[in-house]
Amino acid sequence: MSAGSAARARAAAGGGGAVRPADAASSGAGVRTDCVRPARGGVTGPGAARAGGAAGAALDGLAGAARRTRGEDGETVGRARVEAMERDLRARLVARYGTSDLGAVDRAERRAGPLRVPVRFHVITDGTEGALPDAVAGRQVDALNVAYGGRRGGADTRVAFHLAGIDRTNNPTWFREPKQQQRQLKRALRRGGPGVLNLYTAAVGSDVLGFSTFPEAYRKEPVLDGVVVDYRSVPGGTFHPYDLGFTAVHEIGHWLGLYHTFENGCTPPGDQVDDTPYEASATNGCPMRKDTCPQPGDDPVHNFMDYAPDACMREFTAGQGRRVRALWAAYRGRAAGSGRGRAARSVGRDR
Repeated sequence: MSAGSAARARAAAGGGGAVRPADAASSGAGVRTDCVRPARGGVTGPGAARAGGAAGAALDGLAGAARRTRGEDGETVGRARVEAMERDLRARLVARYGTSDLGAVDRAERRAGPLRVPVRFHVITDGTEGALPDAVAGRQVDALNVAYGGRRGGADTRVAFHLAGIDRTNNPTWFREPKQQQRQLKRALRRGGPGVLNLYTAAVGSDVLGFSTFPEAYRKEPVLDGVVVDYRSVPGGTFHPYDLGFTAVHEIGHWLGLYHTFENGCTPPGDQVDDTPYEASATNGCPMRKDTCPQPGDDPVHNFMDYAPDACMREFTAGQGRRVRALWAAYRGRAAGSGRGRAARSVGRDR
């Protein structure tokens, strides 16, 4: 990151409008999808109407995320829902650790090694179409470890993934309409608890490359938890320039609790991470540099939570890693749903 990515003050409440693709209502039970990724033609899709003109994440109690290459929609979800998500996070952390400071929570966990996330890989097909071999599933998990391990030049988030199982389902309807059919397909295929990543591949589409749930949604509808990506976006896929497997990296960032780097545009608190500079709008293409906000620092165009093509993406920040690990403790760790936690004074106390 540039020198301008020095830590910045963040407001206590979360930020950013939220939107969903126009057809998200058909996916059932209020589940929202978001997270468009423009390939060309400027910023597209969710969040176009919010402060700073930035695209945004659909963030509510049952939020999801979708990644788009082109196309437009403008339905937004209010800032109040985002703030509610952040209030929920702070309340859970204070209840367990006595503080909502993510760094203090991360230090309190004192992990000897990385978070280890098992991946259940669900390949949905229409006959032979979409029938990814085991080797491709393995390469996708390898791409996750390269990205989250900082091996492309960014920070090591201390999150590691391993393949826990692969299954295949021939269902043309699920394959062609994974958003609309997600409740049915996930009810049939999903395995494990909040700490198991269920990754599905199907024909999500050329406009939307993937969609994901956020951590706090698990306790309300655990069956919907997981990430769906287009089978052509995996490493070696045919959706150039989105063919290195980084659609899954991006969507899993949402599953782990990260917002877009352009969340809320130039308006504090941005994406809730101190070392990602403010960014007014999503990145289109791979510019040499881009600086769209008056605050210090160039836009994080190479960050995995922006919308650049895969070859342009190369980093998470240390602050994003801290947020991931703290949200894991709050929502996905073994004690997150047990009601058991350390005494408040063992970490600190919010005043």
